Amino acid sequence: MGKLFGTDGIRGVVGADLSCELATKVGKAAAYVLAKHGNSKPNIIIGRDTRISGQMLEAALVAGICSVGADCLLAEVVPTPAISLLAKKYKCDAGIMISASHNPAEFNGIKIFNGEGLKLSDELELEIEEFIFNFDDKIIFENNKEIGRSFFCKNAVADYVDYVCKTTECGDLSGIKVIVDCANGSASTTAASIFKKLKVNADFINDAPDGFNINENCGSTHIDRLANYVREGNYDVGVAFDGDADRCLAVDEDGNIIDGDQLIAIFAKHMKNNNCLAGDTVVVTVMSNLGFFHFAKENNINLEVTKVGDRYVLEKMLTNGHKIGGEQSGHIIFKDFANTGDGQLTAVQLLNCIKNSGKSFSELASVMNKFPQVLVNVKANSEQKEIYLNSSEIEEYIQKKKQLLGEDGRILVRCSGTEPIIRVMIEGKNKNLIKEMSNEIAEKIVEVVCA
Repeated sequence: MGKLFGTDGIRGVVGADLSCELATKVGKAAAYVLAKHGNSKPNIIIGRDTRISGQMLEAALVAGICSVGADCLLAEVVPTPAISLLAKKYKCDAGIMISASHNPAEFNGIKIFNGEGLKLSDELELEIEEFIFNFDDKIIFENNKEIGRSFFCKNAVADYVDYVCKTTECGDLSGIKVIVDCANGSASTTAASIFKKLKVNADFINDAPDGFNINENCGSTHIDRLANYVREGNYDVGVAFDGDADRCLAVDEDGNIIDGDQLIAIFAKHMKNNNCLAGDTVVVTVMSNLGFFHFAKENNINLEVTKVGDRYVLEKMLTNGHKIGGEQSGHIIFKDFANTGDGQLTAVQLLNCIKNSGKSFSELASVMNKFPQVLVNVKANSEQKEIYLNSSEIEEYIQKKKQLLGEDGRILVRCSGTEPIIRVMIEGKNKNLIKEMSNEIAEKIVEVVCA
């Protein structure tokens, strides 16, 4: 039996890895397992991003869910965090988001939340997987009254927008000139309403999705373009989301890119100064920049470090009562407001910090100095990832590089849980050296896994 769920749901190329047949089985299995553990007739809210395959997969999921007697509430195009929020608000048994986040349009995915808006436990995901691979097609109903139904949710966007706006200390963020990159994704349906309601002087780009242009040379994965807009338009802030708007990266007034680590540093310092940083602790991942660790030490902030993946960040936050955590990629969780990363909520909190501090964005971001970092991606399928994980030759090669680097940096090599790649990340004081090392390690991985 293969494994369907990665660190962020089920993902793949539509028609190859992710088919209508599989989506139908996922819907059947999810509804069946939920009924087994709770409500005998579950109600599941479903959202999607702007990919052309979204409606097709939505229809397949609905067919599967309804076929085992559960009902569906269709939110249509909304951000992923909206499904997390609304599953709880509407007292649904689960929420499903159809999205492949920052990946290109040919990809899509299925992410499942429980009724509290939390990602499913590993145990429930495994149970759903087992049901999918061993599904009994003979499950039938004695009469049509037992079949589930689907309903359109007219208030999903408005309810989400209202909630995000209410997370600010004040409802007026006027006086800040902002440009917003919606990545031709889910934020295209919500961002304009959020910024208008908060009286932000905002302009929008990449907010005209056509089903194919999601994340295409735009959004948080192509933020250099936004930096040019900020400089040319004399904006105070630029913010960029990814396809399902659960990430946010930003650009300061000088056109400098501000990543998730730097944003978390701004928020952590703001929260500590206002005595609302529980335990003076922030949760980050092993991919966080060394500069963040220095920032934390200089500001007497404690750190808890997890594996890569916002689900692991959230688990640590829930276990130990921490208020903020996140990733360099821009997944930032404000536990007082959300159970998942929320790009638009992050943007609103950033503007709130800027307005309340009276400082420029660049001044706020200066609390943390980033170490030079080089990231190289090596294409690798699941079999090649397995070869890498079991290769003593690669491990010994990396250890020798670590010894050469010494205490002036660090090396982190890991398999992506959401993409067919192996990531080679090196940080250090000497950028030329770490660039050379990262390429050498990448070449060694290719040599071994492709042999």
